[in-house]
Amino acid sequence: MRYGETGFNLEIDLSQGSIDRVETDPKLTELFLGGQGTADKILWDRVPAEVEPFSPENVLIFSSGLLVGTPVPGANRTIVNTFSSQTNLHAHSLLGGYFGAELKHAGYDKIVISGRSSELVYLWINNDKVEIRDASHLRGMGCQETAEQIKRDLKSEKIQVAAIGPAGENRVNMASIDHSHSSAARGVGSIMGDKRLKAIAIRGTKDLNIARPTELFEMCQNLRKSIAENPYVGDWMATDEDDSFHHNNFSWGNARVRRRDFWSKELEERWRNLKYKYMNRQTSCYNCPKVCHNVISFPGKPTFSYKCYGKDTYHMAAFQELDFSYEILGISQEYGLDSYSTPQVIAFALELYEAGILKDHDFPGMPVNVRERFFYLLEKIVHREGIGDILANGVSLAARQIGNGAEAYDHNTIKRFEQLPIKLGRLNPVYFLMLATGEKMAITQIEGSFPQDPLPTIEQRKEFVNGWVSVPDEKFKKYFMEWEKRDTISNEASCAICDWNEAMHYLDDATGICGFLSSFRGGQFGGRSAYHIHNMPPLISFATGIKMDETLLWEVFQRNRTLVRALNVRRGMRRIDEKPPEDHWAIRDHDYEQKLLDDYYEFKGWNKDGIPTKETLDKLGLDYVSEDFLQKGILKDNEAASAGKEKKA
Repeated sequence: MRYGETGFNLEIDLSQGSIDRVETDPKLTELFLGGQGTADKILWDRVPAEVEPFSPENVLIFSSGLLVGTPVPGANRTIVNTFSSQTNLHAHSLLGGYFGAELKHAGYDKIVISGRSSELVYLWINNDKVEIRDASHLRGMGCQETAEQIKRDLKSEKIQVAAIGPAGENRVNMASIDHSHSSAARGVGSIMGDKRLKAIAIRGTKDLNIARPTELFEMCQNLRKSIAENPYVGDWMATDEDDSFHHNNFSWGNARVRRRDFWSKELEERWRNLKYKYMNRQTSCYNCPKVCHNVISFPGKPTFSYKCYGKDTYHMAAFQELDFSYEILGISQEYGLDSYSTPQVIAFALELYEAGILKDHDFPGMPVNVRERFFYLLEKIVHREGIGDILANGVSLAARQIGNGAEAYDHNTIKRFEQLPIKLGRLNPVYFLMLATGEKMAITQIEGSFPQDPLPTIEQRKEFVNGWVSVPDEKFKKYFMEWEKRDTISNEASCAICDWNEAMHYLDDATGICGFLSSFRGGQFGGRSAYHIHNMPPLISFATGIKMDETLLWEVFQRNRTLVRALNVRRGMRRIDEKPPEDHWAIRDHDYEQKLLDDYYEFKGWNKDGIPTKETLDKLGLDYVSEDFLQKGILKDNEAASAGKEKKA
C-alpha cells in the first residue's frame, strides 16, 4: 500500500488520444519525494535535448506535491513543469488553490501530457473515469469563463478546473495556466496551448492513505494553530496597506526609473479606500488558515485576485496608480497572461517607440493615452497581431527580432526571462549567485531563508537570531551576526546561504508546501517560518512511511537541484549564460563576481563551466546522467580527477 501519494500517474497522449493509469515506482519517491522532483525525472527520461518546446514530444506535467491532500496545513501546491518556449530550458511553475488536492483524491499524483491534439480539447477526470472532450465551444474564452462553463456543462460546482485563456491558445510565451484565481506563471500556458489542451477539470472523492495518521494529525493540529497565529507567515500584504517597499525601491516603466519618494500616507489612505471599496472577499488555498488572496470586482471588468507585488506590476510599468491595475488585471488574467512579465514587455515596446526604434507604422491606430496604449498592446500580444506577434515572444527574443538597437533595451532578463524590475547600487553577493545560477526563472522562487540585508545593530541581530528556528546549521546565525554591509560577506558564507535558500524552495516544490509558510518566509521576512528542515522529516515520515531525517532530506534537495541543472546543461546551458543584467547593480566588479561564481561551482561540485562533475552526479545516484554526459562529450573521462585537483589546490 502507498501512503501520502496514490502511487499512480495519469498518462495522456493527445496525439493518440490515449489515456493510461500507470503505477509508479516507490523507489523514485524515496529518491525525489514527489512534485517537481519526480516530474524532472520524467523530463530527463522522456524529453531529449533536441526536442523543441513546441513539439508533440515535449511533455507537460502537473504534479501534486507529496504532502498535498494529507492533513499537513498549507500543503496545496500543484507544480507544473515542462520545457519553456521562451528559454528552451526547464520551466518551473506553481498553482495554489485546490487543484492538486482534488487530483490526489481522484487517485493520481501527476498528469503527464504528451503529444498534440488535432483539435482544441479539454480533459475531464472524474475519479477513475477519464475522458478527452471536445473544447471547440470554449475557444477564445477567458480562464475563469472557461472554468465556469465547464462546471455548467458537467453540472457540478465541486469540480476544480485549470485552464488557459486566449494567450495560451495563441502560444504567447507569457501565457499562464489559471485555477481559482491562482496562476501558474513563467510560460507554461504556451505549452498547454501548443498541445491544444484548453483545460483540465477534476472531481475526486477517494480517500488517501496515511502511514501514521494519529501522529501526523496531532502534529498538524499544532502546526495549523501556530500558522494561524504567526504574523510572519502567509502574505502579509493581503492586509498591510503600506506598500512603500515596492513603490520606492522597485523600478517603474521598462525597469528604468526609481521613484524613491513616491509613497506617502495620503496615497496609502487613497489606495486603502479603493481596495476595500471593490474587494468582495479574501480567500485561502486548500487546508490553509491564512487568507492571502484579495478578490476584486472592479466595475465593468472581470473579477480578479492578487497577492503580494502582483497588484503593482501594471501600474508601475505604466507610471499610473492602483486604479489602473484594477482596470487591467481582470482582463489580463482572463486572457491568461503572466502579470509579472507582460507589463514589462509592454513597457519595453513603448520605450522602443519613444526611442524611434519602433515606428508609427508598427502601432497602427494606437491611442495617445498611456492607459489606452497598454490595453491596445495587450490585445495585440494576446492575439499575436502585428507587432504583438513579436512582443508575444517576450522581451529578449523580441529585441533580437526587432534589432536596430533594440537589444540594448533588453536589460532586465536572465536566460531570456523577465526578472523583477529591480536596479540597485551595491552588489549583494548572495543575490548575485542566486540570480546568476538560479534555474527557477525568478528570484522569488529562490530567495527567502536568509535576510536580504544586515540589521544595523548587534542588539537587533541578536534579537533576530534568537528563535530563528529554521536555520539548518548554527553557522548561519554566525554569518548574520557578523554581517554589517550588504556587499561585504565572505564567499564561503555566500555559497552556503545561496544553497540554503535554494534548498527550501526545492523541498517545498517536492512536497507541495506553500513557500509563504516555508522557503519564502524562512528568514528574510521575520525568520519565523512554519516549515523548515527540522520539522519536514517527521511530517514526511508520518504521512508516507518513508524513513526520513534531515541528512536524507538535504540529499533529496541536492539530487533534485542537480537534476534540474543536468536538464539544462543537456540543452546547452553553460557558464556564459549565468549572469545578471549588466545594470542590475550600479557598481560591479567582474573579477570578484567570477571568483564568486568559481567558488560556488566548486561548493556545488560543478566544474568551471557549471556542469556537475561525474563524482557529484554518481554520489547523488544520478549515474545515468553522468553516463549520458560522458557519451555526449559534455563531461570528459578525467573530469572528476581534474575537479578534485583544483579543489585541493
